[in-house]
Amino acid sequence: IGWKEPLGKFITYPGNRDQRFQVIAVVKDFNVESIRTAVTPFVLFHNSSKTYSLSTSYIMAQVDGNQIANTINHAESKWKKIAPSVPFEYSFLDKNFETLYQSDKKLGTVFGIFTCLSILVACLGLLGLSIYTAERRIKEIGIRKVLGATVSGIVTMLSKEFLKLVIIGAVIAFPLAWWAMNKWLQDFAYKVDISWWVFILAAIVALLIAILTMSFQAIKAAVANPVKSLRTE
Repeated sequence: IGWKEPLGKFITYPGNRDQRFQVIAVVKDFNVESIRTAVTPFVLFHNSSKTYSLSTSYIMAQVDGNQIANTINHAESKWKKIAPSVPFEYSFLDKNFETLYQSDKKLGTVFGIFTCLSILVACLGLLGLSIYTAERRIKEIGIRKVLGATVSGIVTMLSKEFLKLVIIGAVIAFPLAWWAMNKWLQDFAYKVDISWWVFILAAIVALLIAILTMSFQAIKAAVANPVKSLRTE
């Protein structure tokens, strides 16, 4: 409304024959809907105003977390004495709010499952590729060991080619992930910004997974006896 000092002023309610009400308090903004929707103007009427009547009434109570079952049973027994013909129904406020974001939770679960499957398939492919590369270069590894190459040097030689592919994949995937996340966050009235460190952390995790996947086969090829690989020459 633009009032700097609203207390004591009168506001006209257009939905009830332009009835006027005096402002007695102002509270901080709060969401009455999902956070996908921005906070809108909201008025709380005192019961004495008789502005409108609700077809259903609710009683809200704060319950001790350790006495939930006992409190519900006690409330139900009192309710049956007051309104025996009306079914006793109750719900928890936090669960009601949770239902507003049920679709987002399901989306997160689906993405989590597919992410794990993707990582598993990628690791299997990377492991198979590392085994093939080690077998194809087994004689080269043997010659390098005879000429004095160290285990760490051979492991680095076998791993760096795959790490380059991981880095190239990250460079391609990160802009697409940033664009997709921004499109999803646009559905929310209040959203967070995607920090750059998230992508740095993802790159580090991807490199660590790739190194762990390849290291077993690379170390196995590096410590193998070169005599066995060169004895046919």
